[in-house]
Amino acid sequence: MVQVIPHLRPTRKDHSALRLPCSVPGCNRWFKNNSGLTQHRHVAHAHAPPQPPMCSFDPAEQDQLPFDGEPAEDVDINQLRHLSRAEMQARVDPEEEDEHAPPLQNKQRTRDLHLKLNGRPCDKDGVFLAPGTPPPLQDEKDPTDWTPYRSRVEFELAEFLYVKTQIRTFTPTQHQAPFSNDDDLYKVIDSTPLGGVPWQTVTVHYNSERPDQDVPPWMDAGYEVSFRDPREVVRNMLANPSFNGQMDYAPYRDFDENDEQEWQDLMSGEWAWKHADEIAKDPSTHGSMFVPVILGSDKTTVSVATGQNDYYPIYASIGNVRNNVRRAHRNAVAVVGFLAMPKTTKEHAPTPQFRKFRRQLFHSSVSTILQSLKPGMTTPEVAMCADGHYRKVIYGIGPYIADYEEQVLLACIVKDWCAKCNAFAKDLDGGGMLRQREHTEVLVEELDLGILWDEYGIVGELVPFTNDFPRADIHEIMAPDILHQLIKGVFKDHLVAWVQQYLELNHTKADAAAIMDDIDHRIAAVAPCAGLRRFPEGRGFKQWTGDDSKALMKVYLPAIEGHVPRDVVRTFRAFLEFCYLVRRDFHTEETLRELQDALDRFYQYRQIFIVLGIRFDFNLPRQHSMSHYVMLIRMFGSPNGLCSSITESKHIKAVKEPWRRSNRWDALRQMLLTNQRLDKIAASRVDFTSRGMLIGTCLSEVLKQLATEDGEGEDGGVDDRAVSAHVDLARTPQRTGARTIHALAIQINQPALHRLTCHFLHDQLSPNDPRPSWDVPLAECPQYEGRISVFHSAAATFYAPSDPSGICGMRREHIRATPSWRKGPARNDCVFVNSNPDLDGMRGFDIARIQCFFSFCFDGTVYPCAVVHWFDTIGDAPDEDTGMWMVQPAFNDDGSAHVAVPHTDTIFRAAHLIPIYGQLHLPSEVRYHHSYDIFRAFYVNKFADHHAFLIAS
Repeated sequence: MVQVIPHLRPTRKDHSALRLPCSVPGCNRWFKNNSGLTQHRHVAHAHAPPQPPMCSFDPAEQDQLPFDGEPAEDVDINQLRHLSRAEMQARVDPEEEDEHAPPLQNKQRTRDLHLKLNGRPCDKDGVFLAPGTPPPLQDEKDPTDWTPYRSRVEFELAEFLYVKTQIRTFTPTQHQAPFSNDDDLYKVIDSTPLGGVPWQTVTVHYNSERPDQDVPPWMDAGYEVSFRDPREVVRNMLANPSFNGQMDYAPYRDFDENDEQEWQDLMSGEWAWKHADEIAKDPSTHGSMFVPVILGSDKTTVSVATGQNDYYPIYASIGNVRNNVRRAHRNAVAVVGFLAMPKTTKEHAPTPQFRKFRRQLFHSSVSTILQSLKPGMTTPEVAMCADGHYRKVIYGIGPYIADYEEQVLLACIVKDWCAKCNAFAKDLDGGGMLRQREHTEVLVEELDLGILWDEYGIVGELVPFTNDFPRADIHEIMAPDILHQLIKGVFKDHLVAWVQQYLELNHTKADAAAIMDDIDHRIAAVAPCAGLRRFPEGRGFKQWTGDDSKALMKVYLPAIEGHVPRDVVRTFRAFLEFCYLVRRDFHTEETLRELQDALDRFYQYRQIFIVLGIRFDFNLPRQHSMSHYVMLIRMFGSPNGLCSSITESKHIKAVKEPWRRSNRWDALRQMLLTNQRLDKIAASRVDFTSRGMLIGTCLSEVLKQLATEDGEGEDGGVDDRAVSAHVDLARTPQRTGARTIHALAIQINQPALHRLTCHFLHDQLSPNDPRPSWDVPLAECPQYEGRISVFHSAAATFYAPSDPSGICGMRREHIRATPSWRKGPARNDCVFVNSNPDLDGMRGFDIARIQCFFSFCFDGTVYPCAVVHWFDTIGDAPDEDTGMWMVQPAFNDDGSAHVAVPHTDTIFRAAHLIPIYGQLHLPSEVRYHHSYDIFRAFYVNKFADHHAFLIAS
């Protein structure tokens, strides 16, 4: 039997009607009166992030503001760059503040821009412009010029065929088709004058000492390195008009009202500021724009069956582009090279000489690829920027995105040592000072290779590629790696594996297998939720991907509770909280303190694995890397913009898909050509979009032309209104089923539905009535007997920049209330409902389960509603072991379910609940659709996604 948790019956919260929305973009809180709304603004939005979540502002102006808000005086924006924080605060006139804006935000938040490397606009000859000078007029292009295409239809067909369908050959079925065949299509794409940086190939040979006889074959072989000019790739990124408003032209520091620093994008970190200070020692660089070139490399496999299936791409991006753009696959990351991967016979592969050659070949190849950037690292050069201005730019190398194996190669260290510090490999917890280029060079010069290897973990025979460039230190630029270090490393390879080892050591083989099966069953029995992956067979899959690990992290903790000691559960909790805090889009001193606290708890509770005999020590580089994350956030901003998940996803577009469309013969050359054509099409789209030529669709353009020819054309435009956070019912109501309140009450088995609807109308029409709705006699409530529309889903839109979302951080998810989901059992999701605006986190929300959505029209107003079953909160704090709040279904005194009819505007987003399983094994017949019905107590899953972690903690 399923364990039933006792019903604790705490004091039940009664629903309050909320009618006033918060006007701050991205906030979806609603309130009963103006007093509550005002208090919410003072409490919740005093620490709002510096970038507003909406896109309704002018991007060109937003990039120039030294703080969040409009200048109070009519002054040129560039003049504000050189003001101190106190002077900038003094320029904000509180009397002129918008009454709908957060009262304290503009007065308290400040931003320091670097005074010398501040990205001042100049002309194409490098002469700085006067403040307020508009961008130079570019060569006007005919808005009907689709070169090299003949029309919009031809361009969009080419894009569809080559990018979307990824065709290899085709033959049109009509004589007047835009392209006669695939060769014709390729010729048109190749003739595009924009975007294509040509590829070049160099062959590298071994040129060091050779034996007199029996020369290994790898010494005579040639190794091809294919690359394209990274300088041209970077300049194309800088000039991309689609990045306008999403690019920082100077290092900056953000401070809150307590003068504590905040971090988000790369240019907000100490690394960019430090290098700007160093560059500014040369007066000729003053006024320039610092452009950090972000690099990343990782081997990838395209096939496990035939031919050469491994490739070694290297990617480049620029640190001026903000994290949300880099994560959004908008051509802010580009492949700039394919490195050679030397192979030899089994006899020679393990020899030290070959291994040294293979590692040094990597560094020599990367150095060769980046040579075109070197002159611009000391002497500024003029480049076009996304806002249409020219600026002097000066390049720098860093950060570098790499997993641990790649970091060992990059830092020229011995495996099992740390690439960031010189902590001894057999005592990583003992710590050590940070590695520095100058210190390493002194050690290599003074000590023998054996001592370097054994006592410092340095491979003294190798020279990092960064030694060929100014201001580049390979140890300093190593970026944090959430995907490989934390998710695939600490979670999958360490903690999950240790749980299985614990069960096998402390139970018989049969009992351990039974417990593992129950853990899998618990995972499979979790109710579905928007954005949550299901595991029908539990975690028993053979090959784990990064997405598998991310999805399993969301549901694993409650599944093991009751089967492992409490300190193991607390270890997982501390680790998961560390991961979710690290992944935040925006960091403050407070979040860094929380991050350090989670790390300290993780180090404390993981000792249980030593007590249980699972581990003898924790000298694990991936776990040790967690100790550097606070420092790395201060250096580089939020790690979600530098994680290797960005380069992993780029593998698909730059390597795997081009390989699949090749004919496998000399595949790399075909892949290079494919990448070049994709870049040309992307550049054409950006160009046509910037000229306003891609508004609407091909069909709308044709209709517009026909209307113009008939003399009925109108000057159309694009509806560019910002999206607000809200919940919308599905577009189409159900065509079968209930059509009245009474019929719906029978359909969902809620006899009190008519009374609840009348009380709902009273709350909406009499908001100033001090009486609770349940005390209002039914005779005093408006009566509704008309038709209704029933819906099986609603869509919640909210601001969640830490999760996969739109470019402005807006995320959309569906909330289901359907009698049959995917032709199977019913699905009725749970939601967060705004309840108390004065409280933070879960204390400000109620949990409810949606029975159905419906709407009706009363006195000319449409009211979208939901029928919900409330949950009561168990206790006044989260569970000590899991860190999650506990809830249980709420019931009235007569034992009936506590049901209400709230307005959909009071619903914030979907909530995910996981049963509190206890220690008993689940019966085999329990399935996911039983989860919300047969259990009596649940955890509010704050690990469902990063936004849920933020609001449910």
